[in-house]
Amino acid sequence: MLDTSITIMLVVFTITIILMLWRPYGINETVPTTIGAIVVLLVGIVSWNDVLGILSIVSGPVLTILSTIMMTIVLESIGFFRWVALNVVNQSKGSGLKLYLYTNLLCFLMTMLFNNDGSILITTPIIIHIVTILRLKPHQMFPYILSGALIATAASAPIAVSNISNLIALKIVGLSLNSYINMMFVPSMIGILLIAYLLYLYFRKNIPNKIPTIQIRFNSEGTDFLHAHPLKVMDDEKIDWKLFKVCILVVILTRAGFFALAPLGVATEWIGLAGAMILILLRWYKLGKGIVDVVKKTPWHVLLFAFNMYVLVYGLRNIGLNEFIVRSLREIIIQDPFNATFIMGLLTSFLSNIFNNLPAVMIGTLSINDMNLDTQLLQLTYLSSVIGADIGSLLTPAGTLATLIWMFVLKKHAIKVTWGQYMKVTFLVIPIGLIVSLLSLYVWVVWVIY
Repeated sequence: MLDTSITIMLVVFTITIILMLWRPYGINETVPTTIGAIVVLLVGIVSWNDVLGILSIVSGPVLTILSTIMMTIVLESIGFFRWVALNVVNQSKGSGLKLYLYTNLLCFLMTMLFNNDGSILITTPIIIHIVTILRLKPHQMFPYILSGALIATAASAPIAVSNISNLIALKIVGLSLNSYINMMFVPSMIGILLIAYLLYLYFRKNIPNKIPTIQIRFNSEGTDFLHAHPLKVMDDEKIDWKLFKVCILVVILTRAGFFALAPLGVATEWIGLAGAMILILLRWYKLGKGIVDVVKKTPWHVLLFAFNMYVLVYGLRNIGLNEFIVRSLREIIIQDPFNATFIMGLLTSFLSNIFNNLPAVMIGTLSINDMNLDTQLLQLTYLSSVIGADIGSLLTPAGTLATLIWMFVLKKHAIKVTWGQYMKVTFLVIPIGLIVSLLSLYVWVVWVIY
């Protein structure tokens, strides 16, 4: 019976991952994962008693992510992202290098303020809009588009609330948000800055020295007058600047609340949902726009997707995958923190690029949780897994859901980027960034904090 369960589980998981990444006929990734989860539950590989436990693990992190996406929908509706796009170009003052730096910074900040998937959905159209109105050639567009995506995705590592897989795993190992940022921010930032520098070195010949300039000025009523020479920029529009500023303040306070209220035991999902509701009510009060567009545009299927993935990972655990990992790696990991850092970081990177970082970091976290490690080593191995899932996963487009979303958005805008073009860059940049990030984590946690 066990051999049959192993065969069924491996076949179901493999087919599910292939369909999730391939998405034939444009099907949502939730469809194959739902079918896979149903099969695993009906066969009995995962018991129905496990379902309640899985829901308790994934519901909070998913609601936190969904709340930030709701915020982006409100900000988009009041013209925030159009304003950002125009100002990025304006502040570049005709310099292609400054524009490159500002777009990368924009992608980083959007992930820090929201999350990696939301950041990709926000910044990719912004960058496409920028390079289009500037009429850059395809080889000049590529540095802005690819670097922005890589930085936006890697930027989910410094703080746990920027990535659903980080939040789910955080709950399993019992690490607080503040402890996470204390141990993770510095080493992951070293890796991200190195990746950004390596990307610049790779692309510097394709980044234009000069770009057309756009000047923006605003009148007291909030109408922005756009002057573009030699470009023609689209329609003027009115912006309610009081609402604009208050909404940005609410987003910042909500983000700060995750860390300020966490020690008091306030769940991140309630803080996030409260912030989203305040934004929705503010917009309704000032502009008369209700909640309908937010409800329609919010990807509620993410909750089902995360649940399905966890059912599949539990299935792999129940057929012995985690036991195999524990049996194979525990003795090496407990010998030295250096071993623990690199083994789990590289393992999660490998698994992420094979079948996506969400199941990879779940498998890694459940495995190290079963190793009965002391608290310090448990936290170190978990953080190295996160680096593998957030940075090491960027080696192939299959590594993260955010990268797959990015490629989908590009296709929708008729911009062709092949897997070969993508990996030609990442195979030179990401391994170096991953190794330096893991080494920095080891030095920072073992030599500085502990």
